[in-house]
Amino acid sequence: MHPFISETIVRGNQRELERMTSDVYRRRRPPAVRQVPAKEPVLLRLTTIRDVEALQRLAQLECLPEPDGRCVVAEVDGSVVAALPLRGGRLLADPFRPTAHLVPLLELRAKQLEAVSGQARRGGIRGFARALGLA
Repeated sequence: MHPFISETIVRGNQRELERMTSDVYRRRRPPAVRQVPAKEPVLLRLTTIRDVEALQRLAQLECLPEPDGRCVVAEVDGSVVAALPLRGGRLLADPFRPTAHLVPLLELRAKQLEAVSGQARRGGIRGFARALGLA
């Protein structure tokens, strides 16, 4: 094949690919999903022995292993819908309920608890009281 012809074919293919990819970028993108806060009250707390079944259920729904150790959980209408392990690990959340707005809350609470426990370990009772703002 003559070099001029093959170059013309390559350029034509290149223009066609550029046109196809630019069409993809020109298409209107869907609007970003806004996180609408839940209307029901949310309770953030540490896990207790009574939460074992709820954590097992969340782990099964997420196909993840159960967390070992304490977790911060988000409770809505009396049921645990999300849990974040304090020692690190993956967030467990009910995939059938809106929980995206709870993730920053759980992360913030976990950091707060970590800071308080770190100060309490370093400073004993006085450090604990200082961390709570009592001293």
